[in-house]
Amino acid sequence: MTAKMIVEMGTLRLGVNVDHIATLRQARYATMPASKNAEPDPVAAASICERAGAHGITAHLRADRRHIQDRDMERLRANIMTKLNFEMGNTPEILDVAIRTRPDEVCLVPEKRAEVTTEGGLDAIASRRDLANTIQRLHANGIRVSLFIDPDEKQIDCATELGVEMIELHTGKLANAFTEKIEAQELDRLSQCARHAHGSKLQVNAGHGINYRNIALIHKIRPRHRFARNFCGLGKRCAPNAGINGELQRMSAQAGSRRKLLECGSAIAGALWEPACKRCAVGRAALENST
Repeated sequence: MTAKMIVEMGTLRLGVNVDHIATLRQARYATMPASKNAEPDPVAAASICERAGAHGITAHLRADRRHIQDRDMERLRANIMTKLNFEMGNTPEILDVAIRTRPDEVCLVPEKRAEVTTEGGLDAIASRRDLANTIQRLHANGIRVSLFIDPDEKQIDCATELGVEMIELHTGKLANAFTEKIEAQELDRLSQCARHAHGSKLQVNAGHGINYRNIALIHKIRPRHRFARNFCGLGKRCAPNAGINGELQRMSAQAGSRRKLLECGSAIAGALWEPACKRCAVGRAALENST
């Protein structure tokens, strides 16, 4: 999001989602993603991120295979040296792929064919029976499980009862808040839910919409272990192998100086496309000023 550490107060770990590296590849090579000419390669991008200091790689195998393909998951499992977080909708077909792939972690997310990207959290309460069967199969195969849910204490309680090791709190409303009042309300809600989950011995992750502009707000959520971002900025803006390493190292150094490692995703695109460099400066200033 994988043998992650137990939640440590004030600690963040660095990881990268490579879905939209595959999106860019599929734009031209959808009918032949295994071609030797198919590029960019999400596995190559994952390797660069690891060498630059990432602690884990995330990929979402969707039912419609719009970006990541089965072969990508197999190659990621065979090649990455850190941890593989397999995001998936709760479907029998993808569950079979996950069990065959044997990732370190599976994060169960809601999935709608018409959506551009994941919208909102999973309703664990409404899907409890189906989730219980899936979680049981994953645990039987030695795979840790996370639920991507909205910041709601009832959903957290359901996750606890289902026996998952982790939750990922959906931060989309905070990231997209139009006013400071809404930001404050969402930040309070996320912090309250993080404390509630921590009290239930759940590892607390969070993600969706995190960028350089709002990372200072995200740092205020306590407690939390890992923050998730996707690679959409990187996939859409650049030739991906050009500057991942340098920017990711800078992001790690900035977070590490505060004993925090940030799960950045598309934030690292700043080194890859000139207009994004301005956002890097904003983000670095936000990291320095956040407490």
